[in-house]
Amino acid sequence: MRVAIVAPPYPLEEAPAPPLGVTYVAAAFENAGAEVRIFDYIVSGYSPEKLRAQLDEFRPDVLGSTSVTLNFPGAAEIVSTAKQHRPAMITMMGGPHVSFTAERSLIAYPGIDLIVRGEGEGTIAELMAAEMDPSAREGIRGLAFRRNGEVVITDPQPFIEDLDTLPLPARHLLPMSRYQALGYSVSIITSRGCPYSCIFCQGRRMVGNRVRLRSASRVVEEIEQILSYGIDRINVADDLFVSHGGRVKEVCGEILGRGLRFNWSAFARVNTVDRETLKLMKEAGCDSISFGVETGNPEMLKRIRKGITREQVREAVDLCKETGIIAHTSFIVGLPGESPETLKETGEFAAGLGSLYGYHFLAPFPGTTVREEVDKYDLEILTDDWTRYDANSAIVRTSRLTPEEINRFVAEFESKIDSAWQEMVRAYHEKTNPPGIDLQVEGHFRMKLVYRLLSEDLIEKVGAFSLPESADGNGDGSLEELCRRIEELTGVEGALIRETLRCFMNSGYIKAEREGDLLKWYWTHNRHVDRMPITPGSSLQPAPAPF
Repeated sequence: MRVAIVAPPYPLEEAPAPPLGVTYVAAAFENAGAEVRIFDYIVSGYSPEKLRAQLDEFRPDVLGSTSVTLNFPGAAEIVSTAKQHRPAMITMMGGPHVSFTAERSLIAYPGIDLIVRGEGEGTIAELMAAEMDPSAREGIRGLAFRRNGEVVITDPQPFIEDLDTLPLPARHLLPMSRYQALGYSVSIITSRGCPYSCIFCQGRRMVGNRVRLRSASRVVEEIEQILSYGIDRINVADDLFVSHGGRVKEVCGEILGRGLRFNWSAFARVNTVDRETLKLMKEAGCDSISFGVETGNPEMLKRIRKGITREQVREAVDLCKETGIIAHTSFIVGLPGESPETLKETGEFAAGLGSLYGYHFLAPFPGTTVREEVDKYDLEILTDDWTRYDANSAIVRTSRLTPEEINRFVAEFESKIDSAWQEMVRAYHEKTNPPGIDLQVEGHFRMKLVYRLLSEDLIEKVGAFSLPESADGNGDGSLEELCRRIEELTGVEGALIRETLRCFMNSGYIKAEREGDLLKWYWTHNRHVDRMPITPGSSLQPAPAPF
């Protein structure tokens, strides 16, 4: 059985890591005997034509997609387009959004055949054991589907007790060279389950309120696999990694015992860190920790059931400073009962911590307490346009704050950062910056270029051309021609393009091969995913530089 898993488009500006949920799903299907491919549209462009070409080439029996609320509409449209193109193919969706909107999603999108609710590996195993037979669906736990025009929702799937029985995420199916070009961390989890009850979070309902731990040896085995790709930065994405001192000791001990050297970051709660634990994490390579603080107002901390105090926040940040770990603190604006006074209090508290910090807007996702019990709170949800659930603008109001006022608070904070940034850019062009600042500016410009190379499939579009037979596929002449074509297409400065692509070539992310009369450049890993049909001589439409 052939199974295609879609990683739907997600804003590159939001720094997406290689998708962890997608690779767990792909591994579950592989473990059940399927031939699996991932159609990754996070780090490559999406179009219906591209999707249809990939479907025609692979001919999957099943196509599945995951999504969060933000990119659910786009993911559902991709699944619907695939179903129209191959009507006999079984289409599925999973992830937190559809887990809590199963009936609504099936009604709105008839192209979706099945929804997998909650933790999906057990349901996938049962579906595959039944050979995806539609007549068996009612006996499979964790499903939602249509039967005779009605939506059927089966019993929940029990949580997997021994997480070590799960195969490692199937990152080998991802176009890893593209993610490496972005330079973001690769995420792992060491546990599932959360005993806390924050009203804005879906996690406890998705993975249960009891923590299930992976063994330290299994976690570090996965780390070694990631490092084998040439990746040297990892993020521990579960909130509760630092909540179990013994767990940190086991994992860090395993890292040190195997002599692994890499940098990593983690999420943590401020009420669970201590000096000894942080010192051990630092010794094992941890250089930064992110704390979700959410608000600087004590009453609001209680209202959102965060379970922390302002004193614990200060202490956690100070401990990070003592141990040489960078502390990041994040805050949510627009929480229930938010007022001008609470916003001011949060702003003063955040600025006084001495940590790096930033703000997100409340996004009341399906499945969260704040959404399902909104009538109990001083809060009004203003839209169900899921594309606005990106935590980048206000989509709620309280009795004392309009969305415009909430937006203004964050805009005033960001304007100070933007003013400083614009001064750095001005000084860069005037060549008056210190060298270290220039590196930051150049890195920003380079990242903007990489976004375009990936999201617009630029190397695929212009990377096939004729050169003399004596030309080396990876020589200067071939690379120079590729750079010239990308410069003509984008309007980006040629020197930046040459520097970036030469770095990618030297790192092995891109290569060129001769095919007949043409030299063709391509991203290296997973060529069946990365390479697209190319029409030599296609016209180039210059565009203004984005910088």
